[in-house]
Amino acid sequence: MDPIVFHHGPVTLHWYGVMIALAFLAGLWTATLRARRENIPAERIADVVLWLMVGSIIGARVVYVTTYWHEEFAGQPIMEIFAVWHGGLVYYGGLIGGILGGLVYILWKKMPVWKTADVLAPSIALGSFFGRMGCLLNGCCYGRPTDLPWAITFTNPLAQELSGTPLNVPLHPTQIYDGLLNLGLYVFLAWLFRRKKFDGQVFATYLICYAILRSVVEHFRGDYSELHYHLGLTPAQWISVPIFITGLALAAILSRRAEAKQT
Repeated sequence: MDPIVFHHGPVTLHWYGVMIALAFLAGLWTATLRARRENIPAERIADVVLWLMVGSIIGARVVYVTTYWHEEFAGQPIMEIFAVWHGGLVYYGGLIGGILGGLVYILWKKMPVWKTADVLAPSIALGSFFGRMGCLLNGCCYGRPTDLPWAITFTNPLAQELSGTPLNVPLHPTQIYDGLLNLGLYVFLAWLFRRKKFDGQVFATYLICYAILRSVVEHFRGDYSELHYHLGLTPAQWISVPIFITGLALAAILSRRAEAKQT
């Protein structure tokens, strides 16, 4: 697999960037369709997604650079630190940054917070599918060595140069694991959206489910050094704990609020 789609002179197009762009386009399109059921104008969703995109890229890059500062970025020129087109985005940083960016716009325009969150939640899962396929093509977020028959082997030296990917070693296809689980989560959340019992239910369910799915996939990841493990858990598994608790708390609070309004 070649991480580069096109290269001519100073112009280089990476598959990672292409897949991230597809992630936002697919998310925008599907969220716009759901917004009609909540009587939210499509142009407002487009604006929210723009704020989400900016917030998520900033958040994802900041967390990645912070996590891998000593291994990759100490002493590097400033442009290398911001070179997101090479890969190097942490999903949870993007999720938190995107939520904050979107929330600023939603509150500014006085949009219904939880209705909008439900509209967007399935699309976040769908976008994650495309993002993980970008990781696969880029060679980042790779898995631990394995002898399982579905293992994948990277051979392109550019993958090792960009992401430190081990070459000629069968690895768990963690990008595919994560991508397919997110695709399944998208289908489930899209189904739930049409049957939800209170505003915010779909978003809370996303937080709960993704925290569980991500924690499982992390068990097969091989791109962390010993410095990143704390009490045997990866950074993403640690972050999954408050994300899971937040999802449970939101579901309980918003459900009770909805029941109180009906009585």
